[in-house]
Amino acid sequence: MAMDAREIERLIREGIPDAQVTIRDLAGDGEHYAAEVIAESFRGKSRVQQHQMVYVALQGNMGEALHALALQTSAPD
Repeated sequence: MAMDAREIERLIREGIPDAQVTIRDLAGDGEHYAAEVIAESFRGKSRVQQHQMVYVALQGNMGEALHALALQTSAPD
């Protein structure tokens, strides 16, 4: 079962409370999304560490209910 964009956003916001999250459905099929996540808690962390934080927030749904997520992360300017 595919994940809804609102559910993806909710999980990320719960896992990374200071995050600004933008989710786009890339294919219109509810299975391929792009997420932009901006959070102060990413400051000083590598891109890999930032992505790992998002994956943890998604609570194991990557590769299961969530098939494809193009992820862009950063700390605020």
